[in-house]
Amino acid sequence: MRAYLGIGSNIGDMAAMLDRAVAGLGATPGIRVVARSADYRTPPWGKTDQPWFLNGAVAVDTDLDPHSLLDACLAVEHALGRVREERWGPRVIDIDVLAYEGAAVDDDRLVLPHRHVRERAFVLVPLAEIAPDLVIGGERVVDALAKLDRSGIERA
Repeated sequence: MRAYLGIGSNIGDMAAMLDRAVAGLGATPGIRVVARSADYRTPPWGKTDQPWFLNGAVAVDTDLDPHSLLDACLAVEHALGRVREERWGPRVIDIDVLAYEGAAVDDDRLVLPHRHVRERAFVLVPLAEIAPDLVIGGERVVDALAKLDRSGIERA
């Protein structure tokens, strides 16, 4: 199945961290990276008194079910030094499962499609680069993005 992931970092060598995250995902059994967006410099969202982020999007083909894919993403984050301390706070790496082809999940561990994907330009800008016609919540990624303020988001 095809799944779409968001990647981000705002601590340390952010570009290298995104590269390492994509490499870690690609080295995970059952995951094959098929597309990656450019990296984008983006302002912080939610908690705004922190450094800017570098964000991107990745498309993967996977044999893993949605929860196993989430576990694989969390394992890559952990291997790269992610410690979850503060909601929406600074992070060395963040890997979010944004959408999983044919799957709708809503439980205490995972919501698919990601509940905030259509309201976050920092997610949609890179996602639109690799999957502009992907439909999430009944709306194409490019159409959802057209409704949002993209100020401050620039290709790195």
